[in-house]
Formats: sequence, C-alpha cells, structure tokens
Amino acid sequence: QVQLVESGGGSVQAGGSLRLACAASGDTYRNPYMAWFRQAPGEEREGVAGAYIPGGSLFYADSVKGRFTISHDKRKNTVYLQMDSLKPEDTAMYYCAAGAGSLGWDRPQTYPYWGQGTQVTVSS
Repeated sequence: QVQLVESGGGSVQAGGSLRLACAASGDTYRNPYMAWFRQAPGEEREGVAGAYIPGGSLFYADSVKGRFTISHDKRKNTVYLQMDSLKPEDTAMYYCAAGAGSLGWDRPQTYPYWGQGTQVTVSS
C-alpha cells in the first residue's frame, strides 16, 4: 500500500506559477513510478509529468514541456510539480499517482495508488 497526500493547489493568473507537492509513504519501493495527472470537468484524466524514481528518468506531456518540472526529494519522499507560465487551459484537478509502471507512465491504468487531488485554477 502507498499513501499519497497532495498540497499546493490554488488560483493564479495566467503567466503565474504554482508548486504542487505529493508526500508519499508506505511501499514506495515496489511502486517506483510516480506521476502527476490532471482532469478538467468533462475531460479524460491526462498524464502531465512522470518520474522513474530509482533511475531519475523524467517524462512530460507535450503540452507542458518547458513549463512544468517534476522533481523528487528523496529525504522527504516527496514529489513536486513546479508549474510556470501557467495558462487557463492548465485549469484542472491535479492528482499524484504511484505504481509499478508496467503500462506506460502516462496511462492511468499504470497506477493503483492515487492522492485525493488538488485544484489548480488559472484565470486569464
């Protein structure tokens, strides 16, 4: 079992920045892939950024490359998503996920463990 607790969402104007945090606990050793997904109302859940924690590999959706950065603090066992140059289309509920990674970093089916979500709202 893995427990994930997100924090850091909020409201910001376009062009602004936010940093999300996901504190992980439990059996993270067996679930080395961690990712951030987002879901807007009426839309499918979309993979935003992912990381293979042991190897340091990072993955990004094309829509956020160059604007978002995923990172991991090993001491705190926390994954961060730094979001810069935010756009109104980034508005969504953001979720942290953990899993073994067998189906691809950006597929929700990869991840059996999810946080409760944190809302990000970007106004124009």
